[in-house]
Amino acid sequence: MSKNLVIVESPAKARTIEKYLGAGFSVIASMGHLRDLPERTLGVDLEKNFEPKYQIISGKSELIKKLKKEAELSDKVYLATDPDREGEAISWHIAKILDIDEDKKCRVTFNEITKNAVTEAIKNPRAIDIDLVDAQQARRVLDRIVGYKLSPLLWKKIRKGLSAGRVQSVATRIVCDREEEIDKFIPEEYWVIKANLEANEKDTIVARLEKKNGKKLEIKNETEANEILDYLKTSEYVIDSIKEAKKTRRPYPPFITSTLQQEASRKLNFSAKKTMLNAQNLYEGIDIKGKGHIGLITYMRTDSLRISDEAKGLCKKYILDTYGPQYAPKGYNEYKSGKGNVQDAHEAIRPSNVYLTPKDIKDSLTPDQYKLYKLIWERFVASQMVNATFNTTTVEVAAGPYTLKATGLKMIFDGFMKLYIESSDNEEEDENQILPVLHEKDKLKLLKLIDKQNFTSPPPRYTEASLIKIMEEYGIGRPSTYAPTISTILQREYVEKNGKSLFPTELGKVTTLLMKENFKDIVDVKFTAGMEGQLDNIESGDTPWVEVIASFYKYFEKALAKAQDIDKVKIKDEETDELCEKCGRKMVIKTGKYGKFLACPGFPECKNAKPIVNEVKSVSCPLCGGKVLEKKSKKGKKFYGCEKNPTCSFMTWDEPTNERCDKCQSVMGKKYFGRGFKLYCTNSECENAYKRAPKKTAKKTSKKEEK
Repeated sequence: MSKNLVIVESPAKARTIEKYLGAGFSVIASMGHLRDLPERTLGVDLEKNFEPKYQIISGKSELIKKLKKEAELSDKVYLATDPDREGEAISWHIAKILDIDEDKKCRVTFNEITKNAVTEAIKNPRAIDIDLVDAQQARRVLDRIVGYKLSPLLWKKIRKGLSAGRVQSVATRIVCDREEEIDKFIPEEYWVIKANLEANEKDTIVARLEKKNGKKLEIKNETEANEILDYLKTSEYVIDSIKEAKKTRRPYPPFITSTLQQEASRKLNFSAKKTMLNAQNLYEGIDIKGKGHIGLITYMRTDSLRISDEAKGLCKKYILDTYGPQYAPKGYNEYKSGKGNVQDAHEAIRPSNVYLTPKDIKDSLTPDQYKLYKLIWERFVASQMVNATFNTTTVEVAAGPYTLKATGLKMIFDGFMKLYIESSDNEEEDENQILPVLHEKDKLKLLKLIDKQNFTSPPPRYTEASLIKIMEEYGIGRPSTYAPTISTILQREYVEKNGKSLFPTELGKVTTLLMKENFKDIVDVKFTAGMEGQLDNIESGDTPWVEVIASFYKYFEKALAKAQDIDKVKIKDEETDELCEKCGRKMVIKTGKYGKFLACPGFPECKNAKPIVNEVKSVSCPLCGGKVLEKKSKKGKKFYGCEKNPTCSFMTWDEPTNERCDKCQSVMGKKYFGRGFKLYCTNSECENAYKRAPKKTAKKTSKKEEK
């Protein structure tokens, strides 16, 4: 029997594929990249067409020996790394190491890890796509030049340990620019007036003041509001017009990488990194009880909305079987991306088998895997269901020269909304109401006038979800780079997260200002988007990669030389209200090797320093009445304990409250779920305690960097 070797990136993927291919195939994981640019040197020959100097990654020598031995014993070697630029580059590097001719048909790709997809790919191998490899190589060289050349400048002019990067620097700038908008924003006063009106003895409606003499009315201060209120108190209210219309709402398209990260952030409170980690596990395969190791979703790094005909057909059958013919469209719902640079080789993110419902496989998944799979599954099935339909009613009420408006919305048929409703970053007040039967010229009785002072709001700070959305809109980065970019700017402390909001740090502001003044193109949104377009041109074979790098480096080298003469920038320390016990100065927040700490600004005269303590406001220790502090374990996990530790033993993993359990009188803790929280007893023996699901051991995956 002939022997075939298949090389993939991760052990989980290897297990799944080996199961599908059976006897005659050996599947081994490369554990990500085997070769890369050196860690401590530039690794790019600037004099010889930017030739990269690749070397074997530390710790991979034994694995390479194994791969070479297996390849020599095999009749055929198939390179089955991920179906994108990074995956193509990994295959190219493996081919170089194993002396496989790059023109040989050894490359296999599949969008989903199912038996049919894998076996068909093995039957139809192709040569390595050098244009795809060159696009990845260009990005790698470009980012290495920027990072390696620019980072030392930041160390010299700002502080040691900083890094710069094409995409991360632009993402930081976007957050900084928004903060600047917020700082400069001047709120304007406006007033809203509503009337609670009685239509008959039991039915009421709420109408909002909209117009005066047919023109839009803006109430700018309390004086104007009071004048209008005085008039409306004695006015007669008559229904002037009633307009009814039928409204339809189309299903949302299936997920692509950016929309999955956004929706998982809004609905599940997942970071982009957490979303992609769990999606990777679902894609590579999970042990499902009674079914074995199965890849549950299609490839999760995609910007295509395409769905295969086979998947649409199965989904339609599921909808007919489960919900009935009234929920299935006559044909299929098709979705098109509005962007011109979509990589349509992949499908959208969908379940590999729609008949594997979240409920059916819940016991085989970790809680996070289940939540994400459920989100993907429901969004996909809903995308192939019929529209939701509503009746809308708009009622205009006349009160002298003033016009008030009431709107009503009534669902006729739920359609796709039976299964899925998309969330939003901006949850606006919903003024739709169930309206009673009304007729034109009906007189209404005033029950109550409601007036409210408001002020215009500045633009909201970015969340991970909205930052990914704006990066996608601008064309900055690609599906593979959104999550690692956000992780990087948080880890480098250019940006901080408070709740879901992203704030630029003083370090982020100072670094961005230096970049804007000296390397304006690198932090320019249009320039960075244009560079992404050039990488796409390399991938399509239209532009040589060296030409793109040479054009960029010509500008960059001049800017770098000029920036050497700028003055050193001082970062302003964040001042706190805490006073130094030794000299009375207000202490400041500094960053050291192990994170942030409080220090006296009088250094070196006063060397007082201490850790930052976060007190849980309005909560007292249930054992001794002391303050409750938020702390972190050695592994970085948050917990809560008494300030008098170790003399007081109070400690809990859940945020404590002053509430007491009605069963055992122990402290009640908060457990957050999405947008809200529930109270649970912190006594694990109590029946009111939080019942954690049995812990499942996730299969180890490749430690390759998230692409």
